[in-house]
Amino acid sequence: MEEKKFDVQSLIGFILIGGILIWMLYTNSASEEVIDPQQETEQVEIPKNTDSNQTPLQEEEVQSQGADSTALAQARERLGAFGYSASLPSATENTTTISNDVLELKIDNKGGYISEARLTNYKTFDSIPVYLIKDGNASFNINFTTTDGRTLDTENLYFEPEVTQSGENQIISMKLKVSENEFLEYRYVLKPGEYMLDFSISSQGLNGVLNSSRDINMNWQLKGYRHAKSISYENRYTDLIYEYDDGNDDYLGAGDFEEQEDENITYVAFKQHFFTSILLTDNPFTRGKFISQNLVDDEEVDTVYTKDFAAQLPLELKGGELNYNMNWYYGPTDYKILNDYDRNLDEVVPLGWGIFGWINKYVFIPFFAFLSGVLPSYGIAIIVMTIVVRIVLSPVTYKSYLSQAKMKVLRPEINELNEKYKDNAMKKQQETMKLYSKAGASPMSGCLPALMQIPVFYALFQFFPSAFQLRQKGFLWADDLSSYDTIAQLPFNIPFYGDHVSLFPILASIAIFIYMMMTTGQSMQQAQQPGMPNMKFIMYLSPLMMLFFFNNYASGLSLYYFTSNLITIGIMLVIKYVIIDEDKIHAKIQENKKKPKKQNKFTRKMQEMMEQAEQQKNQQKKK
Repeated sequence: MEEKKFDVQSLIGFILIGGILIWMLYTNSASEEVIDPQQETEQVEIPKNTDSNQTPLQEEEVQSQGADSTALAQARERLGAFGYSASLPSATENTTTISNDVLELKIDNKGGYISEARLTNYKTFDSIPVYLIKDGNASFNINFTTTDGRTLDTENLYFEPEVTQSGENQIISMKLKVSENEFLEYRYVLKPGEYMLDFSISSQGLNGVLNSSRDINMNWQLKGYRHAKSISYENRYTDLIYEYDDGNDDYLGAGDFEEQEDENITYVAFKQHFFTSILLTDNPFTRGKFISQNLVDDEEVDTVYTKDFAAQLPLELKGGELNYNMNWYYGPTDYKILNDYDRNLDEVVPLGWGIFGWINKYVFIPFFAFLSGVLPSYGIAIIVMTIVVRIVLSPVTYKSYLSQAKMKVLRPEINELNEKYKDNAMKKQQETMKLYSKAGASPMSGCLPALMQIPVFYALFQFFPSAFQLRQKGFLWADDLSSYDTIAQLPFNIPFYGDHVSLFPILASIAIFIYMMMTTGQSMQQAQQPGMPNMKFIMYLSPLMMLFFFNNYASGLSLYYFTSNLITIGIMLVIKYVIIDEDKIHAKIQENKKKPKKQNKFTRKMQEMMEQAEQQKNQQKKK
């Protein structure tokens, strides 16, 4: 089973959506860049098991051909058995490139790891190719100790590359050699059309070289590049996710600095909103330590990186040798692509926890994929999906509005009871419940239908920011439905709002305001009851919160809420003027009041409790 945290941004969105729905419940029951590349960026460091008497091999100490014999001798002395690799022609700052039609990788001789990973079919918001790894933003290192007491880091050592072909698969073998037949090997296999490549770590003949009594730690680190128009919005969905204990998953969250440890790790994902780097293993790592550090303090200044991720995973020797079969994934955070690997990678896409995630996985994702495949525009697909969702929920809307109509008809009688028993709250409550029971009406009959809509609303709140298909797809004035739309750029920044004006959130806020006016119009005309919330204030606050919160959100989400509220307003108008006849409702209520009404156990018990409380109160007064 998956383990999910409820992060702050989800909580804000959930409160906003829930607030709007709770508002309806109340009315039913109460009324009827780019910075200088030299800029310093703090990096997360996982301590390495280094020996104070050893220093890393410096680049100038090892050259490919014609190296100074003294420097070479010093290098061999420091590296011990691995000094052999420093004498090979491959001990140079060279890279080997492999590519298919979706991915291009460059693997560096020094360290044997990927120095550049480019997704060939995607561009950033400013039309630059999408790189997950470039210019030293990532590192991969195995820290180990040799039997003669030397502590070494593979990121400082030179591997010898060998390129082969197996059918259409491209293979790179990177060997860190002790001799021709003794080595540590990284093996990469890239298949056609795949973002996932096979990766293995193995050793041969090193059982007498690697110290099995000391920890062997594999450290992977990556600083996420900015790819989107709003770095703060992208950073909100940039996170470190990992799987542990045979199928459970967890993530670090969006704090400035997060650190966690767990056991039996099967994959680690450094997710950069719409693009992800993932390391998977067939043989679980016994434990893992994970760190995430936020690199965006000021969106106007910190414009290159989002977060700095680090993972430390121990490797175990078997028979004195290393042998791990793994995979690297460098590609889009696309639910379909990740889910097709059948390795629980769909959990990398933040679809919501519990029922919200189920609704997205089994309803909205396949339905939206179908619509976007047959309709000419993703914006039109959003509108059509919204229409269908509102039609499906229309019976719920009808029940909610019918309850509101019944309460409106009963309002004069309720007011009479309030006046008659204004000095006896217990008796007033008893008589009010009797009236509801006789009339066949209940404030809860309006609450429950509205509550049923919350899972749908929140699921969609999670769906749109995670829908990779919307990335860089335009509609009307919005050039990217996965980011905010802009109709005006402000010369200054407004706190919580931003430096631009988005039109879709404005339209959505206006629609919400009109909806609230329709559902609370009568209660607004009545005198404000003591102790009750200021309804007029709440009616203005909710659309204002929507306006501010969604100004930097995906325009596709604002388009959905705008369309949804327009449709809801239309449905309510039809229900009010075509379907529901208040005179008939009044006549039906009067008819129900004449019939003997059998109370259910709960209502009868509640009434008995209130009567007992009333009797006790009267007895105390007599004393």
